[in-house]
Amino acid sequence: MLRIEPLSRRHDREGFDCGSPDLNDYLRHTARQHTDKGLSRTEVLVDDEAPAEILGYVTMSLAEIITDTLPPRYAKKYPAKAHGVKLARLAVAQSRQRQSLGALMMVHAMRRALQVADSAGIIGLFVDAKDEAASRYYHRFGFLPLPDDPQKLFLTLATLRLALGKQ
Repeated sequence: MLRIEPLSRRHDREGFDCGSPDLNDYLRHTARQHTDKGLSRTEVLVDDEAPAEILGYVTMSLAEIITDTLPPRYAKKYPAKAHGVKLARLAVAQSRQRQSLGALMMVHAMRRALQVADSAGIIGLFVDAKDEAASRYYHRFGFLPLPDDPQKLFLTLATLRLALGKQ
C-alpha cells in the first residue's frame, strides 16, 4: 500500500532519481536539514512493501506574498502582504513516472495547505514551475499564472476548497 510520511533517516535518499539533478540534490543533501531547522517540511511517498525506497517527494513551506503580484481581481481583495503555502518541490522517481503518483502527492499537498488555512489562515497555494512542462502540469489542477511571471503560479483558497470538496 502506498503512503505519504515525513522524510526520515530510514529513507534511501541516495537511491532516489527523478531525472532532475537539482531535485535529486535537494532531497539527498538539504531536505532533512531544512526540516530540522523548521524551514520546510518534506514528505515522501513510499510503498509498504519497500518502505525505505522513495517513490516521490513533496516539500512545502510558508510564504509571505506581496499581493500586488497576484492577478488584479485577487490583488484588490487582500492587504499589501498576506500568507500562503508554498509547494517548494514535487518529484517522482523516474521509474514511477506517468503512474499518477504526482497527482497523488499534489492532492496531499492541497490537503496540507487547507489544514494550514483552517488553523492559521492563508490566501492560497503557490508554486514556482521549473519549466513550461511543469507549468502546464500545475494548470491542470487550477493554478493561475501571476501577471509578472507566468512560471509563478497561484491556486486560490476557494479553488483549493472546491477541488477537495471542502466548502
